[in-house]
Amino acid sequence: MNPKMGNLIYAGKAKTVYETDDPEQVIVKFRDDITAGDGVKTESLVRKGYYNSVISAKFFEVLEDAGIKTQYLRLIKPGYMLCKKLNMIPLEVITRNIAAGSLLKKFPFTEKQELEPPIIQMDYKNDEYHDPMLNDSISIALGLATKEELDSIRSITLEINSVIKEFLLSKSILFPDFKIEYGFDTDENIVLGDEISPDTCRFWDAETSEVLDKDLFRKGEEGVMDAYMKVASLLLDEEDIAKWNVEF
Repeated sequence: MNPKMGNLIYAGKAKTVYETDDPEQVIVKFRDDITAGDGVKTESLVRKGYYNSVISAKFFEVLEDAGIKTQYLRLIKPGYMLCKKLNMIPLEVITRNIAAGSLLKKFPFTEKQELEPPIIQMDYKNDEYHDPMLNDSISIALGLATKEELDSIRSITLEINSVIKEFLLSKSILFPDFKIEYGFDTDENIVLGDEISPDTCRFWDAETSEVLDKDLFRKGEEGVMDAYMKVASLLLDEEDIAKWNVEF
């Protein structure tokens, strides 16, 4: 039985969160909006939310199978995800396996340089201040998280990186970098939330280095939805497609 969608809780750049008839659960609607440049560049791409939701659901299930706590409960249908309600931590946790994007603009790395161990970067999730990079001292002084919580977030993030990187390699996809967010559940556990999709990750074809993510939109190139669909088709097996009634 599907939960009843209730009042609006939060509307972000690409997702909307609603109450349900269970106070500990929410419905996350994945919209077709796509943004870049701090929201300056905005468009709507047909079925983008549809594919991001099934991609995120697949990653969450892979992580849950590996013993990593997430807010994911189930995909009600493509575009709508049932999740545990979290008290979100205003941090964007970015993990970099290969040098790309803004890292090259700020630091003297070589493009496509492999980063071992991976770099973990934390930014303050705040549009007013344009999501500045943080260190632990600033995070603690702002009351965003304690030292112990920051250490736990790093540890969980490295686990997530290892699990997804291995899973993607099995699908012939490279994983240069990704952004994730965390929150506290009702028991004050730190739990992975938000999404894992081409909106929040870089995905490259392992054979051709073809870009399969939002970088295409950032750079004004064609084929954004083709890339998102390709990622979904590579990640989902026949059981996933049948379970969620996914159409390509």
